[in-house]
Amino acid sequence: MTEYGRGSGSQPWHPEDPLYGDQGYNGQQYAQQQSQPPYGQQPHPEQQQYGWDPSQGAGGPAPYAAAEQGGPYPGHSGTYAGGPSDYYEYDTGNHGYPPQQQAPYAGEQQHGQQDDRSAQPQAPAREEPREEWREEPDEDKLSLFDAPADIPSQPAGDDPEPREGRGRGRERRGKGKGREKKNKRRSGTACLLIAVVLVGVVGGGGYLAYDYWQTHFGAAPDFEGEGTGEVQVEIPKASSLTQMGQALQKAGVVKSVGAFTEAAGKSPKGKAIQAGTYTLRKEMSGAAAVEMMTNTANFLTIAEGRRAVQIYGAIDEKLGLQAGTTKDIAKSQAKNLGLPEWANTDPNIKDPLEGFLYPSQYSAGKGTKPEAILKQMVARAKENYAKQDLEGKARELGLKSPLQLITVASLVNAEGMTHDDFRKMSRVVYNRLKPTNTETNGKLEFDSTYNYLKNQSKLDLSPKQIRAYDDRYNTYFYKGLPPGPIGNPGEQALKAAMDPEQGDWYYFVSINEKTTFTKNLQEHQKLVDEFNKSRKTQ
Repeated sequence: MTEYGRGSGSQPWHPEDPLYGDQGYNGQQYAQQQSQPPYGQQPHPEQQQYGWDPSQGAGGPAPYAAAEQGGPYPGHSGTYAGGPSDYYEYDTGNHGYPPQQQAPYAGEQQHGQQDDRSAQPQAPAREEPREEWREEPDEDKLSLFDAPADIPSQPAGDDPEPREGRGRGRERRGKGKGREKKNKRRSGTACLLIAVVLVGVVGGGGYLAYDYWQTHFGAAPDFEGEGTGEVQVEIPKASSLTQMGQALQKAGVVKSVGAFTEAAGKSPKGKAIQAGTYTLRKEMSGAAAVEMMTNTANFLTIAEGRRAVQIYGAIDEKLGLQAGTTKDIAKSQAKNLGLPEWANTDPNIKDPLEGFLYPSQYSAGKGTKPEAILKQMVARAKENYAKQDLEGKARELGLKSPLQLITVASLVNAEGMTHDDFRKMSRVVYNRLKPTNTETNGKLEFDSTYNYLKNQSKLDLSPKQIRAYDDRYNTYFYKGLPPGPIGNPGEQALKAAMDPEQGDWYYFVSINEKTTFTKNLQEHQKLVDEFNKSRKTQ
């Protein structure tokens, strides 16, 4: 359609146009318009007359007035509003021809009817370019996993947006970019958090599975080889293989308890490992540790109650040394072997190491030096003595020093036949040491002390000879305890010396490895006669 007031004439609207008039005409209005007579002729009575709404723009024809308005119109009772001067001609260039009438609006009033402008349809206004609206995501409802929509970039030189809308566009784009960055940061943080959680779950589950497999089915961690260096490990009595493995692991000998117990279980000698002090190496394999601990050629076992001179001979024999070598070293290096301060309290002591060569098992392999073995023994004795309150017990029992308590234990170990005898034997010692003792008058009268100073072990001793021999170790000649221990007592003898059994025994006789205790000399003499009679029948 041409612009109103500027075209060559009216053009009909297409019937399918939504603004077209009454759809019931079906194009008849256009036919009527074509048959409308020129101006100045009487129109058809049924023909509708149309006018222009001044609000539709200047240059259009003035509206037709109602019938009662001024100015006669030929052939009609009505006139043009405003008279002939208000009539607008179209300058189309076709002078001499009456101007063509503009095509009427669909549904406009017929000429002669009441002008109801409010019911007249308005021409469609020119649409301003509108910005395309896009729903922005709600930040509060934005999921951490929603990726921001890509904002399409505008090609250079293509600016469809009006200038007055650019500021808002830039603002929207700025907000969009900030939101995009914020959403990307949220998405990145969420991904990182999920990755950390997944790694933790997978890693933790894998470790637990591996640990379970290693614990129940896998081989125990173990070192390789024979190890290096040297370390001493103490294995207490009645220790299980697991307890032994724990001691070895703590000392750095084996890598794990399982490595030792598995090797001991496979070895035919594994269960024969005894308590004692072992000189081993650092970082040994479990099998190497078991082999070294079960190889009798590498160890020296000292029985409880043995004298120092007997131990010296055993070391010489084990190391293949000349007889007397270890005894000379012990005499010359006694002060360097780590004895406690209360060990040398009596100048009459024959051997300062007596009582401190603790009975146990010691490493004595090829190349081992005698002083190394002696140091192990002294260290083991000090360790065990330190576990006991020797000084307190000594005062409680009426003794002068811890050394006297060790001396009592050596006497108990020498005279008792079994561990069951030790506590009663200890009571005999303390009863005879009493000042009120009228049975032996304060003398111990133990054959073991005389045999010690003579370095012998005899049963048939002459009473006359024993009582006449002057020596501080001869308890038939001197009252009280000997100057020092007469042997190296074990743990049970020491405990018995510290806790004697209650009783009034002063005498004892051992017959057929059974010890009988009595309270007076008459009962004791009966047992002596029985003992001598049993010996004659053998």
